[in-house]
Amino acid sequence: MRQPVDGQHLVTQQRKYVVTRGSDEAGTTTITDRAGKKVVVRHVPAAGFVAQSPVVIDDRWALIEDIRSDGPDPQIKVLRYDLTTGKATAPTALPPVSEPEIGAYDGTFAYSSTDAKNRSCLIVAELATLKSRTVTCVAAPGYVADPVVSADTVTFSEIIAPETARRCKRILTAPLAAGAAQPVPAATNCIQWSGATVRGATVWSEVGAADPDQYQSKAYVRESGDSPARPLGTVVTDTILACGNWILWETRTVGSSGEETYQINRWRSGLSTPQRLYAAKPGVALTPMTCQDSTVYVEAAYLASTPTYTETISAAL
Repeated sequence: MRQPVDGQHLVTQQRKYVVTRGSDEAGTTTITDRAGKKVVVRHVPAAGFVAQSPVVIDDRWALIEDIRSDGPDPQIKVLRYDLTTGKATAPTALPPVSEPEIGAYDGTFAYSSTDAKNRSCLIVAELATLKSRTVTCVAAPGYVADPVVSADTVTFSEIIAPETARRCKRILTAPLAAGAAQPVPAATNCIQWSGATVRGATVWSEVGAADPDQYQSKAYVRESGDSPARPLGTVVTDTILACGNWILWETRTVGSSGEETYQINRWRSGLSTPQRLYAAKPGVALTPMTCQDSTVYVEAAYLASTPTYTETISAAL
């Protein structure tokens, strides 16, 4: 899908539907039937709200999130759309969403919620049934964030003592179906950022508050909970994703003339080194990846072209 930079941009895609978001200020979300090209949902955020990137979708339902961060009354709104009718309802059966990050893998998703004890809790839920379970909770002012969901595991961060010198950010994993969360031992204490886990193997990144380039972080892999950490080099922060049996991430290099070059790498258990999945031309920027049905999607922005445009790239894994 090729679009103008100021047109519709890919959010995610799956077997039956494609989800795009407009360049308008609020970010109008459109869900289109791929076979008949019919628009089944056109979601316009309420006044004062803007759309967030994640859209959780399966063959029947879609979950769309809007936030209002400005002003005295910040809010997060979540609506579930029935894709057979186009009608939206608030998913009242779910614990309320308290942080904007939502991690999703097909019809399973994870997010942060605040419970009656004012604790920040990680919730794993099913889009089709709205069944959910609480994985773990952290007492205020600590909180959980950055959930990344794979076919079998949710990986997330836990922030302790924020806004103090004792601030600690660590990565944990938990099985989707049941079971307690377990920490991923860090290579450098208390500066883990985000990661993804598949079949017991975890790739994560670490970046400290004093590091000069927060946009990039150092990545590591553990093939199991007790195996040694192996360095994977520098990655673009917050781009680690699980898809199928693979863990993927983006990298960025800057040439002598200042031109940026991006690529996508992938790794799975048994490989000694990562594989290059895609290499963009110099000057072409990549959006964060999404995954549906073991296929990864990313949008490449050709900002040095005349006219500028974006193009959707996909790869079945």
